[in-house]
Amino acid sequence: MSQNPDNHAEGQSGDRPESGPDLSRNPGRREEGALWSIFGYLLSGLLVWGGIGYFVDRWLGYDRVFTLVGLLLGMGSALYLVWLRFGRHSG
Repeated sequence: MSQNPDNHAEGQSGDRPESGPDLSRNPGRREEGALWSIFGYLLSGLLVWGGIGYFVDRWLGYDRVFTLVGLLLGMGSALYLVWLRFGRHSG
């Protein structure tokens, strides 16, 4: 069974339904998606690095020292990732 390259290009252009909503036509949806991404970065940074700090505290026998360090590191790294993705201006 041979495929024609022209048919393959046509099949990609419009025969297939889109997998998600077209965010380029609705800037409100795009901004909402960006806000959820920022929220996800901040929450995951706190949970991951705070959790690592919590388990280091338990392992070494300290009382919330590394938990605080982990939370601060998580928030700082999350803010940095948000700045990298949304805050830099190209130009």
